[in-house]
Amino acid sequence: MSAGTLFFAPQAWVDGRWQSDVRLRVDDRGHWAAVEAGPPCPPEAVRLAGPVLPSLVDAHSHAFQRAFAGLAEQRDSDSDDFWSWRDRMYGVALRTTPAQLQAIAAQLYLELLRGGYTQVCEFHYLQHTPDGSAYPDELAMSWALADAAAETGLGLTMLPVLYAHAGFAHPALREDQRRFRTDAAWVWHASQRLHAAGRPLLNAGVALHSLRAAHAEDLRALQALVGDEDRPIHIHISEQQAEVRDCLAATGRRPMAYLCEDFRPDARWHLVHATHSTPEEIAAVAASGASAVICPTTEANLGDGLCDLRGWLAAGVPLSLGSDSHVGRGWVEELRWLEYGQRLGLQQRNVAAQPGVQPSTAARLFEAVRRGSAAPAGLRQWGLEVGARADFLVLDPAASGLRGLPAAATLDGLVFASQGEVLQSVYVAGQRRLHQGQHERQAVIGERFEAAMAELWRKT
Repeated sequence: MSAGTLFFAPQAWVDGRWQSDVRLRVDDRGHWAAVEAGPPCPPEAVRLAGPVLPSLVDAHSHAFQRAFAGLAEQRDSDSDDFWSWRDRMYGVALRTTPAQLQAIAAQLYLELLRGGYTQVCEFHYLQHTPDGSAYPDELAMSWALADAAAETGLGLTMLPVLYAHAGFAHPALREDQRRFRTDAAWVWHASQRLHAAGRPLLNAGVALHSLRAAHAEDLRALQALVGDEDRPIHIHISEQQAEVRDCLAATGRRPMAYLCEDFRPDARWHLVHATHSTPEEIAAVAASGASAVICPTTEANLGDGLCDLRGWLAAGVPLSLGSDSHVGRGWVEELRWLEYGQRLGLQQRNVAAQPGVQPSTAARLFEAVRRGSAAPAGLRQWGLEVGARADFLVLDPAASGLRGLPAAATLDGLVFASQGEVLQSVYVAGQRRLHQGQHERQAVIGERFEAAMAELWRKT
């Protein structure tokens, strides 16, 4: 599609609701120049053959862990939890080369497009050679991810990670964490290089692995370097009860309370998982302007626990989704798990609905996450609105769970009743990247991924 392309959608999600007969014009930067509901389809428009939704941002990804998805579902000891999973995951991290990472990430990013994401935030801590020394270009692993995103056409926000300690009481990392070792200066320099690279659809922020891995002096050093620059800042927080207990022992406070009281996060901050919270912590996060990034399929897979979804929604904290370890790679499944986890835990239905305001659970969750998608990616806008990047999804009205539904129930059917392929097309910056689930590079991407997996797992 060329600049100035005009699309016509018989039904589109605009301003938080379904609207009919919507014209969408793309400018020469690949952003929306006009979004208008009501006019008839002009003859020059590209007519879209199904309901149109904004795509979403995948706000939390560890791309290399795609090579581990499905390979940690057996138990050979009396117990298995996040920490035993993490130790096994490190085995993959210690072996992966830049070429293998690019192959893994390209397959993942293609799958994310199929899952309705068009931007991914890469929480990237796999930095160095297997022995822990620097590559000749110390950002070799970052460029591998950027090359993978460019090949698929997915937008990418790189988040180099400050990772300096094995725990609250540890002055350094464990030996099996040697590839992750960075400090504030390294992270800021990496972010600056990535941000200045001038690659289409690539930008950068920064991340701190966690409060246990980035101590107070590390965090303050990175805050000083970032200063007032408008860059996203991500951190894992309160994912596991053991982390909460360790933080209490080390600081006398729970993780989110400690972060908010001592480091004063603002709207640039995005708290990943935020699973274990108190009402007081949620209120503190809300007052700060920071957001929460929830990763339901990974949190379920790892046995992390259930977040206080009602609390986050009631407080008005911006929310986004992450696929994290990539056992799930589509936002429909993430939203379904987000709501179903609450239903199981509370033994209620339609937990996220807001009677009298937004009775549709799917609509309330989707719109909350759509609104929360821009900031974690370092973008100013997201959705079918003038100025936002022209990213969108065309649903297949004949797909399982959608066929025959009243138009107003399309989102409900998509989130809670669909299965299999539901997308006709996926567009990024006005360019079609997927059609009927097909990508022009999918054959070579799949072959490289299979070869990388064979190399990684040959000896196991």
